[in-house]
Amino acid sequence: MEAPSDAADPAPDPVDPTPADPTPADATPADPNSAGLHPADPAPADPALADPTPGPAPAPGPADPEPAAARTARKGPGPFTLLVLPGLLTLSAIAGFLALTGGLPSDWTEGEEPGTSTVNGVNESYLPWLRKAAASCTVVTPSVLAAQIDQLSGWQNDTGGASGEQGIAGFTDAEWRTWGKDDDGNGRSSPRDPADAVMALGRQDCSLAGEVTDLRTEGTVTGDLVDLTLAAYAVGTDAVTEAAGVPAGAKTYLAEVKELLPRYEAFDQETSTGGGTADAILAAPLGTALTVTSPYGSREHPLTGVTKLHTGIDFAAAQGAAVLAARDGQVVFAAMTKAYGNRVVVDHGSIDGKRLETTYSHLSALDVSVGQSVQTGTLLGRAGSTGLSTGPHLHFEVIYDGYYTDPQPWLASDG
Repeated sequence: MEAPSDAADPAPDPVDPTPADPTPADATPADPNSAGLHPADPAPADPALADPTPGPAPAPGPADPEPAAARTARKGPGPFTLLVLPGLLTLSAIAGFLALTGGLPSDWTEGEEPGTSTVNGVNESYLPWLRKAAASCTVVTPSVLAAQIDQLSGWQNDTGGASGEQGIAGFTDAEWRTWGKDDDGNGRSSPRDPADAVMALGRQDCSLAGEVTDLRTEGTVTGDLVDLTLAAYAVGTDAVTEAAGVPAGAKTYLAEVKELLPRYEAFDQETSTGGGTADAILAAPLGTALTVTSPYGSREHPLTGVTKLHTGIDFAAAQGAAVLAARDGQVVFAAMTKAYGNRVVVDHGSIDGKRLETTYSHLSALDVSVGQSVQTGTLLGRAGSTGLSTGPHLHFEVIYDGYYTDPQPWLASDG
């Protein structure tokens, strides 16, 4: 007899508040007048050019070594002195500088001002804004924002499409009225201001991430939260809801952004708080010995016949068996859903700086409500076969940093 099984669906990812972040100081361009540059003073009058006082011709004297015509021709500097000589002197000075310093400064790049540096082709001054924008939620990372901007504009600030997109993030005027702010405090809010544009894109993405997280928690859609967020950006949340996941119309955009992601992975390193997962910190979610009837991983769904990721572990459980909280936390979802049936989601807070959640699905009854604090072993509900299920069992998931992960390593050895 085939072991009871279920639908594979995703879950939530709470949004964190935006931490304060100092605004980088704006550089003030130098005033050319402050360098002592002034219009040239008029040259003193040449006595040779003054009108001579009428009088008798000079008496014959010794031969003049320089004819008068030659003296008149040298009344001022010639073209060579005015045009060529200064250039030669400047080149000589530059050559001397290079000889002494060993060449141009190392941070000079063709097409950039001295002192401007880039990271993977992105102006280094953008990085703090990418990180600040991504800090608004756990789903969106600096690399995701950077890959989106690359796909949208190639980091070119002068782009403009037929529908009026502006700046590196391609906002229209209507979109800017919703998402745009003067984030860098320079007195104006503009999609052509890179700092404002990056922050606005972060706000938009994090809002979409919140929407698709709720949809996934309810069992309305399935899939990776980053994929769902990018799909919602491309075609709208309604289209994602209708498709119950990433719709066909968003797949090209999604593929283009994900192809660019590896280029910007280094941007996430500063905000990473540690590597690896916190293993073996969860208690058994059932009061009986855990018997796996369907492991985490790719499988053919027993009801739909579709091969996809089974996002958790199915544990054998009799109808009405006690389902217990695997760790202290707070209930963030407890309701009936189409695919998961009665479902409970518990938020356990941060582990190594990343959000940890567990889910308990296909319950026959719910014994907790949203907002309730629970401890390890608190009764959450009773095992059952509600939703898309072939028989009584517990579908148990672990969601770490917004991604499904194999629950088995997280469970204590006596679980």
